[in-house]
Amino acid sequence: MKLGLSGRHALVTGGSKGIGYAIAAELLAEGAAVTICARTPDEVAAAAKSLDGAVSGHVCDVTDPAAVEALVAAAAAERGGIDILVNNAGGAHPGGFEDLTDEDWKRDLDVKLFSQIRCTRAALPHLRRSAAPRVININAVYARYPDPAFFATSVNRAACHNLTKVLAQQYGPEQILVNSVNIGFVVTPQWENIRARRAPSLTPDEFFAKLAAEEVPLGRFGAVDEVSGLVAFLASDRASYITGTSIDVAGGMGKYS
Repeated sequence: MKLGLSGRHALVTGGSKGIGYAIAAELLAEGAAVTICARTPDEVAAAAKSLDGAVSGHVCDVTDPAAVEALVAAAAAERGGIDILVNNAGGAHPGGFEDLTDEDWKRDLDVKLFSQIRCTRAALPHLRRSAAPRVININAVYARYPDPAFFATSVNRAACHNLTKVLAQQYGPEQILVNSVNIGFVVTPQWENIRARRAPSLTPDEFFAKLAAEEVPLGRFGAVDEVSGLVAFLASDRASYITGTSIDVAGGMGKYS
C-alpha cells in the first residue's frame, strides 16, 4: 500500500530507540522527511546514523518548555514546516499508590501528558499551514484499562486519552486530525526497567512469557513494527476521515467494550 507521505515532514519525539525509532524508520520508508528527538546525545546520534543519516536528530528534553519550543522551531525551519507530529516520548514509572511520591507523580505527568501538550501547542502554527496535518499520540491501553501495578500510567494516560479527544474536537474544523495509538505489551528497552523492579529473579523471556500468558489473548508481546505500521497509516491520506479515535495495538489486551 502506497501511503503517499512523500514530501511531508514528521517530527517524532522519543525517536532514538524502541517504538519511536521504529516509527521514524517506517515514515522514512514511506517517503516522509523525519526529525527525531531524545534526551541523550549519543542515542540521538546513533539513531540518526543507523537510519543512514536520512533523519535530522535533535537533543531535547520534552519536560523543558523552552527546549520544546526550540526543537519545533528548528525542525520546521530545516524542513519548511511540520505536517505530522508523533508524540511518543514517555517512560515507565511502575509502582502502586503507596509507592509513588509527589515527585514521581510530577515527573510522570510531565513526561507523558505535558510533553504532548507542549509539543502540540508548539507545532500548531506549522500544522495549520500543512495541507494534511496530523497529530498522533502514543498512549497505553491502561488509559481505559486501569491496573494498580501501573498506577501512575493508568491515571496519566487517561488524561492523555482525553487530551486526544478534545484536541480532535477543537481542531477538526481546521482539518487537523488527532488520534491516539494505545499500546499494550510491546518489547522496548523500558521493559527491562520494569522487569528489574517487579521480577528481578526472572529472565526477560520468562518475564515476558508470564505477563503475556496472564494478560494478552494472543499470548505474546508485540513488536515495535506492529505499532509503527498503524502510525504510518494514520499519518497518511488513507486515514483522512479518522480523527478523535483511540486504536489499541495490544494483542486483545484491555477488557473493555
